[in-house]
Amino acid sequence: MGDISELKKVRLEKEERLKELGISVHPERYEVTHTLKDSRNLEDGTKNVRVAGRVMSKRKMGKISFMDLRDIEGKIQLVFKRDDIGEETYKLLHSTVDIGDFIGVEGEIFTTQAGEKSIQVASYEFLGKALRPLPEKFHGISNQEMLYRERHLDLIMNDDTKKRFLLRSNFIKLMREFLWEKGFIEVDTPVLQNTPSGATARPFITHHNTYDADVYLRISPELTLKKLIVGGFTNVFEIARDFRNEGISVNHLQDFTMIEGYSAYYNYQDNMKLLREMVVYIIGKLFDGNLKVEISGTEIDFGAEWDEVSFRDLLIKDCGIDINDYPTAKELLAEIRNRGIELEDENIENLGRGNLIDLLYKKVSRPYIIRPTYLTGHPTDLSPLARSNDENSDYVDRFQLIVNGQEIINGYSELVDSQEQEKRFIEQNTLKENGDEEAMSIDHEYIKAMEYGMPPISGWGLGIDRFLQFLTSSYNIRDVVLYPLLKRRDNVENDEDEIEE
Repeated sequence: MGDISELKKVRLEKEERLKELGISVHPERYEVTHTLKDSRNLEDGTKNVRVAGRVMSKRKMGKISFMDLRDIEGKIQLVFKRDDIGEETYKLLHSTVDIGDFIGVEGEIFTTQAGEKSIQVASYEFLGKALRPLPEKFHGISNQEMLYRERHLDLIMNDDTKKRFLLRSNFIKLMREFLWEKGFIEVDTPVLQNTPSGATARPFITHHNTYDADVYLRISPELTLKKLIVGGFTNVFEIARDFRNEGISVNHLQDFTMIEGYSAYYNYQDNMKLLREMVVYIIGKLFDGNLKVEISGTEIDFGAEWDEVSFRDLLIKDCGIDINDYPTAKELLAEIRNRGIELEDENIENLGRGNLIDLLYKKVSRPYIIRPTYLTGHPTDLSPLARSNDENSDYVDRFQLIVNGQEIINGYSELVDSQEQEKRFIEQNTLKENGDEEAMSIDHEYIKAMEYGMPPISGWGLGIDRFLQFLTSSYNIRDVVLYPLLKRRDNVENDEDEIEE
């Protein structure tokens, strides 16, 4: 690409020339009449059309020049004729405007002989100089991390990236539409919490200077949302940023986006029906009514009946272990090792039985569940916030939606018995004290809230990043997150040579 500092110097000189001519290089605003996307739908002959965007290409053919103007959703060709805008303006255009600069134009819509919708420019205004030249082949970058670090360049240069993140925004919009239509109310709850609760996970710890106390980034908004049910909400949801201080992989992030919803008077089976309806609604809207989606080379039909299998039956089928036969973590771990199953966890000796069962399932079963499948009948010690099954208290009324080897939705009938909840919190806290870092702490404030009375409740959570990862056939979950957290870069200029020309 050349010496970046020299290229910046040349562009700075062009910017200085504009200033000397009395042209504002950082104008306050520019009034547009249409977006680039909408301008392409205008009839030929429409006059006084004003649009703005980034110049992505320029080519000069004597007295006529062409430029492509783009933004996140659209693009249009600009046609500049020297006789229309004047010779001096025409020269200034080519001597000062570079690829990457922002300009605004006014002109008339027409279609070229080649069938390209265009704007014949009557006038233009300079709106912003790109001091760094855009890479010509950003899609050729071998360093995948740079795509995450400089997502703005990825969005400028790659149409697939634009489509992916527009899909993400539309996905969230459709979820909101569906839930509001179903009578849900959206709320916001705090990220900073005094007790790390709502899920079994290792929390991030930070310090509140004014209170001189350690607090936690929430691992889930669950308990706060259920307290709102105590307060009178019937159907409530939150699109929440959550934080779990766990390992990073192609399927896991330490900070991620989830939506959680809770309904008074529902049980888990009501939510299984609701969420199937929601997923079918969203996918149908995203893909013009088509419910068959190709994911990583496999066609998955969301419109067909979804499978349902119990946790116990699944493990018996996949590894021959009946979890009912092993009432303690020590006994279960011995049997796992006896069968030659290797589980990767440096803390495995300290895991409680519930987390050990979960680790086993993630090893031998989950990767092989491809079509939409509801997993039900989870062990009680794996689900400290879920309601015990009326017929067998060793299990809870819980479900997970698994698609393409990933957990997409988790939900259950909520435990609303404050005494039983306190008992389970104490059990979890004992596990934590014995070395299980993902076990829950006792949340006394939540117990107190429960004692004011709770109706039957069922709740659920959907991992937005993970859903979009499989929906877009993305190998890495960071491909669907705009700016995933990366290690600090020591020298900002170090990665310039990764951009191939």
